[in-house]
Amino acid sequence: MTTSSHKRLPLGALLSLVGTLDLDGVLQSFVDVACDISDSPYGALSVLDNRGETAAFYYHGIDENLARRIGHPPVGRGIIGQIPVDDGIIIDDLSTSEQFTGFPEHHPPMTSFLGAPLRIHEQVFGRLYLCDKPGGYSDEDLDDLRFLGAIAAVAVENSQLYAQARDAERWTRVSQRVTTTLLEGAEEEDALALITEEIRQVADADTALMILPSVGETWACEFADGALSEGLVGTVFPPKGRAMTVLREGQGLLVDSMCRASTMRVRPLAQFGPALYAPLLARGKSSGVLLLLRLPGREEFSRESLSLAEAVASQAALALELASARHAEDVATLLDERTRIGEDLHDLAIQQLFATGMVLSRIRERIACGETLSPDYQVQALDQALASVDDSVKQIRSIVHNLRDPDPTVIFVERLRRETSLARNALGFAPSLVFSLDGQPLSDAEVDDVADIFDARLGADRADDVVAVVREALSNAARHAHASSVRVGIALVGSGPGGLIVVSVHDDGRGLDPAQTRRSGLDNLASRARRHGGYFATGSSPEGGVAIEWRVPLG
Repeated sequence: MTTSSHKRLPLGALLSLVGTLDLDGVLQSFVDVACDISDSPYGALSVLDNRGETAAFYYHGIDENLARRIGHPPVGRGIIGQIPVDDGIIIDDLSTSEQFTGFPEHHPPMTSFLGAPLRIHEQVFGRLYLCDKPGGYSDEDLDDLRFLGAIAAVAVENSQLYAQARDAERWTRVSQRVTTTLLEGAEEEDALALITEEIRQVADADTALMILPSVGETWACEFADGALSEGLVGTVFPPKGRAMTVLREGQGLLVDSMCRASTMRVRPLAQFGPALYAPLLARGKSSGVLLLLRLPGREEFSRESLSLAEAVASQAALALELASARHAEDVATLLDERTRIGEDLHDLAIQQLFATGMVLSRIRERIACGETLSPDYQVQALDQALASVDDSVKQIRSIVHNLRDPDPTVIFVERLRRETSLARNALGFAPSLVFSLDGQPLSDAEVDDVADIFDARLGADRADDVVAVVREALSNAARHAHASSVRVGIALVGSGPGGLIVVSVHDDGRGLDPAQTRRSGLDNLASRARRHGGYFATGSSPEGGVAIEWRVPLG
């Protein structure tokens, strides 16, 4: 072997190798040039993953139809696995090698073999092997291949750096769009759905999930985008799983293959391959987890992708903070307004009604003394008026008490009243809220009298879901319906296993938009119904808009 053998390499072949910044193009060119300079009819490059198995495969001398008939590329065992990590190997006749395990079906027969590693920064990036050179391979061929491999390593590194710069630019654009969306005051659901979709695309992931706080202490997938995402919304993530570890530690995580993982607590994720977990981290606190997934057989996520995903996921955390702050501000404004109204009611209306009661009482006494018409008739009428005044005073005092009570543990009925009051700003009008109990419609006063029955029959878990369903339905109506009226119905029938809670929301807007592809909000409603063994459906309302029905059993 001579040290100058690489001078035989044609300049055009070297330029073709370094003349592209596309990684696939570089690797395919490496195989093609290696076959050309060595007069090899066949060649292949196996790019390795973290496990040392084939992650990508590039070949020369076999057409696509034959490659499909052969099937899966070699996994890196047998003679290919024997290629040294720091040198090459030459075999004159494969059939005489103890390590050779034979060819797969439809594979053309080959005799001579030359293999060498492709090393980048002292790490084996892949294994190149050439076959069937007439007369066999020599040390000069191996020397040429070493020199070509060194040039290919530089070309690969340049293409990787270019790809990283291009990806960073794309991630920056996504971050800018997220920031713009937030500054424009987008709704929380719209911002998070946008983030989920945009990050999936820029990360070249097949599926993206946003894992957020759910009912009680649980965490669940609230937004999903991409392949196989329909059945993932509502999936609960266990306390000791990967997602919750990322949440607690505030550190991202890469998984080479979910379907090959030794432990899988969330079974639906076993249908995926590589995964990337990024925490939604803001001011040192994790508020959720972004999970990116690729289908089996695709390349793993890189450390660079993890760093970029963590940076943009922080924008998602900011979206949650801003949305929460806006909601808290709305609630605070509403409570301040209610406090003022309560004071006015107490100082004016109650005092006035009390005075009216005194006047009516004196009139009753005069009538009872026979001063005017039909004393019995008038006494009865005035008694009814007094009873009505007394009821009014009781109702107003109850309202004042509830308006001044900002306690988050406030009763179920009042929580729904607050949701409909908060929706006034977004809708431009106040939605109606109608309760019924065991088939009987209730007036506002009757609702107050039986409010504790709703709490007792529903329980905290279902009450939380009903409030969330009403909030989501009103939010959808405000964003998409362009309605002039919305009616919310809450029907409680029976108790225990035979009982039922039914939430119906009707609007007179423009109806369901068939062009609307993001339906995370409706998926959330369906998921909340499924977890209780219930039912959820959408359709057209009699008013021409959208009708939503959500019902779950009580037992």
